[in-house]
Amino acid sequence: MRMTKLLVICSILSIATAVSAQSDSEQGKLQHFNPDQANRSLDPCQDFYSYSCGKWFASNPIPADQVSWGTASGLNLWNLNVSRETMEQAAAKKDGRSQIEQQVGDYWSACMDEKGIDAAGMRDLAAELKRIQAIKEKFELIDEVAHLHKSLPGAWQGDDNQTNAPMFGFGSGQDLDDASLVVIAVDQGGVALPSRDFYQKDDAKSVEIRNKYQAHVRRIFELSGESKEVAAKSAEAVLAIETGMAKVQMDNVTRRDPKKLNNKMSLEQLQALTPSLSWKRYIEIVGAPAPHHYLVTSPDYFKGLEQLVQQHPLDHWKTYLRWYLLHGTAPYLSSAIAEENWGFYGHTLAGAEKMQPRWRRCVGAADRDLGEVLGQAYVARAFPPESKQRVINLVHDVEAALDQDIKSLDWMSAKTKEEAAKKLKSIEDKIGYPNKWRDYSSVKISNNSYLNNVYEATAFEFKRQLNKVGKPVDRGEWNMTPPTINAYYDPQLNTINFPAGILQPPFFEKDLDAAVNYGGIGAVIGHEITHGFDDQGRQFDATGNLRDWWTPEDGKAYDERGNCIAKQYTQEIPEAGPGVKQDGRLTQGEDTADNGGTRLAFMALEAALKKVGKSVDEKGEDGWTPRQRFFLSYANSWCTQMRPEVLRTQVLTNPHSVPKYRVNNTVSNMPEFQQAFGCKKGSPMVHENACRVW
Repeated sequence: MRMTKLLVICSILSIATAVSAQSDSEQGKLQHFNPDQANRSLDPCQDFYSYSCGKWFASNPIPADQVSWGTASGLNLWNLNVSRETMEQAAAKKDGRSQIEQQVGDYWSACMDEKGIDAAGMRDLAAELKRIQAIKEKFELIDEVAHLHKSLPGAWQGDDNQTNAPMFGFGSGQDLDDASLVVIAVDQGGVALPSRDFYQKDDAKSVEIRNKYQAHVRRIFELSGESKEVAAKSAEAVLAIETGMAKVQMDNVTRRDPKKLNNKMSLEQLQALTPSLSWKRYIEIVGAPAPHHYLVTSPDYFKGLEQLVQQHPLDHWKTYLRWYLLHGTAPYLSSAIAEENWGFYGHTLAGAEKMQPRWRRCVGAADRDLGEVLGQAYVARAFPPESKQRVINLVHDVEAALDQDIKSLDWMSAKTKEEAAKKLKSIEDKIGYPNKWRDYSSVKISNNSYLNNVYEATAFEFKRQLNKVGKPVDRGEWNMTPPTINAYYDPQLNTINFPAGILQPPFFEKDLDAAVNYGGIGAVIGHEITHGFDDQGRQFDATGNLRDWWTPEDGKAYDERGNCIAKQYTQEIPEAGPGVKQDGRLTQGEDTADNGGTRLAFMALEAALKKVGKSVDEKGEDGWTPRQRFFLSYANSWCTQMRPEVLRTQVLTNPHSVPKYRVNNTVSNMPEFQQAFGCKKGSPMVHENACRVW
């Protein structure tokens, strides 16, 4: 398990920009940078985001089946279509199919068979429901949890708030103190709302969402065959248990501190936290090897879980497990259940007005379950060698900018600078796709059951994760598939990772000028490199170990600068609804990366132009200077409209600031921007107390 995904993988994009896309053309329309998109009737020094994006927003409203819509959305749909064509072609091929074609084609056929899925009804869940009903004693609960973890996706992959799995998360991860050691990590989990806050806040909107959630749980139970009366009681039991779990979870700000997660335990110590749950039984069922030790992210959660097991009767726990079975399989069941699932998670929580077309949902599931198979076809079509080489050159330029920045810092001692330079030089650059593709040959995929295909793929991935324990760390492994429009830094591998999916317009175009590419993908590159030196990443050394390599004075100086960022980004977000406030402590790492990454990309642009005898302030034929085109390109890549519902969810749960403030707050800290557009002191885009870490 990539233990607490936020800690180990710091990504550039927020939940909103990663949502599936739609455009006027079903093939997807790529958004190419155009400086004329800027609204010159507005003052860039008042609101640069509106200046850069307002005209695009007016011409590109959010489609009904989307919760957000931005300049990267057409790219997302184009990427989805590449995978769709691959799957359709494999499904249509009658003879001589390779193993990969059989898997991809049959996965597609089974997923797209909506009539067959509806006709099956609850058939494929009958045995699972019977298994839960047969539980006679509480000590048997752990058996079913283990079974669900092997069946439902995600038990090994924690997110910013918890692992989205029944009771807890379980998987493999690098030890925090010794990154060469792969151990088992056990994480808090158990809730189906986005975070603990959704269970505990008492404002009107939070109460409304909880009431709708309880109604949703009741309706799912009804669709599974329970009477209205029984379903209502079942929903009450589920909400009571999940509320209890939420109360004992670690909050998402504390969760950002790797030292707070670094709790090494023996199996005996883990068992002592939850006497009612036999870890030996669980480990035997999932087939986990014996690790050097267990990494328990939140011991207090497991102490609280033990109290909940004792407090609630067995029937409540059986109801909870039945709920998680239904909740975890809802997207793969009948139209009625899938639509009810979308109604709460897609509409109530995210604000979508219409459900995604089935083909997009199928491609998304296949990308999760067979991602590197589909990724090979994507790379062949979308990412030629010349694109990869130019991106590599950009990466090296931005890394050189950070090296120069470190040398020039007046607040960092020579000793810490030496360690920082060592870490920077040790960063491994991964561009586009893995050097070695994952082998899915053992995954049994058929064309007659979508749900069983998900089970098979999940069991394969869970086993693959656990098989890492006790073996050498695979430095070549990727945690995103090639078509993904995202990027990440891994502090324990000390790698920056850029899937081919984000190395496309509007982020990167190999034939456009340097200013546009440095402002787009260059800022993304700088963002990920800076993550190695944000408030989390700086706690890891060049080899990926959690080690304080800062002098006390330098550490204090860093914290002062980081606190400036956190304070600056702690603000009301009126677009998300009344009373919704962003916690800058939650977003500090991403905000630091946005500020540092954009500055590094601009430094790299200046250096690149200087090499060819040009300046960032020379006007081009279109009347814009490279300096201006850089910032316009940066803003253009973030132009994203979001529905209030998903905006609220993001602010409460996600460590990324929303796009508007990722642009405006960043440029307001940069004299380079103010020079570009002649912004005077006192303008909204000129912060009086400008924050800077890198």
